[in-house]
Amino acid sequence: MTDFLEWHHFALASGTALLCVVLIVLAPFVPRLTGERRAWQAVQAIHSRPTPRVGGVAIFGAFAMSVAFAPPEVASVHAKFILAASILFAAGLAEDLGFEVSPAKRLLAAIAAGLATMALLGFWLPRADVPGLDLLLDHWVVGVPVTLFITVSIAHAFNLIDGVNGLASLAAMVAAAAMAVIAHRAGAPFMVSLATLMAAAVFGFFLLNFPAGAIFLGDAGAYTLGFVLSWFGVALLIRAPEVTPWAILLTLFWPTADIFLAMFRRLQRKAQTMAPDRLHAHHMVMRSLEIYFLGRGRRKVSNPLSTLILAPLVIAPPIAGVLLWNEPRLALAAVAFFGALFFLSYITAIPLLKRIAGRSRPRMLEKGGPAKAPAPPR
Repeated sequence: MTDFLEWHHFALASGTALLCVVLIVLAPFVPRLTGERRAWQAVQAIHSRPTPRVGGVAIFGAFAMSVAFAPPEVASVHAKFILAASILFAAGLAEDLGFEVSPAKRLLAAIAAGLATMALLGFWLPRADVPGLDLLLDHWVVGVPVTLFITVSIAHAFNLIDGVNGLASLAAMVAAAAMAVIAHRAGAPFMVSLATLMAAAVFGFFLLNFPAGAIFLGDAGAYTLGFVLSWFGVALLIRAPEVTPWAILLTLFWPTADIFLAMFRRLQRKAQTMAPDRLHAHHMVMRSLEIYFLGRGRRKVSNPLSTLILAPLVIAPPIAGVLLWNEPRLALAAVAFFGALFFLSYITAIPLLKRIAGRSRPRMLEKGGPAKAPAPPR
């Protein structure tokens, strides 16, 4: 039986961290590594200084290196998957290096990577534990587009939650660890190995990203993490038929909930679906901390503190997924519970933030802080 922690997990984590250090050292001499100025002055940006945005290079490098540590029985399949994922990684990396790659082009790259994965591996989402839909998923005309929608959405979702130090990498580590435990319980040792290797690689990056933010995932890293983890979920459902898809959704709950809320919010505001904004949950938490508690100029504190505050909410659903891995109805109920909690807390937070800003304005002026909370972009 595959052990959860072996020497190669430490080697992969150390290698990822070392590569991150090399990129950080090179960044002052290679301006491209920080992207263009527009990248850190974008609407959704919350960092005020140029920082290397190529953490995805370390993540993908470790992902590719994991072929050497993967079980021999799946090494060739894993290598094919890495080849397919490289399409999306390349598009994200081009954006990180300052070459203009529009959201639409990145979306096309994600679709191309998904199609390449299905062509090379020969499978798609086998079931959804939804009456009627499971029968239709057997047919490629339904199974392929549904799988593309899910995997592309999760890839994009990880990019959306990559707004404060450590949040996206924490969500990825927890999801990978949860999938490893589910795979262990379901008797799928190959998936235990691949998921733990991914968790180890992300941990190496996390050490340099949290709390100080010495290096960022960038689009390449965030998209790669979401894409790989979503396909790990699909593969686990193939390898272990008793695992319910609702448990896999719980392992990826936070990014999934965030992207669906973003889509709903933008439809309400009649904004473009992929338009950036600063109204994600992590933005709301960070702004609340700065308006009410910390004051202006404390971004180095409010940024990582937001991740710490959100950490229990990120971790709880994957734990439920582990506990309910073969209980479809209970896992679905857990998804509904966490979904309601997420959406209701967010809806409540918006007017609360406005009231906090109004009450704290004189206090903020005394501290030399902003006279009012920054208005959301229109």
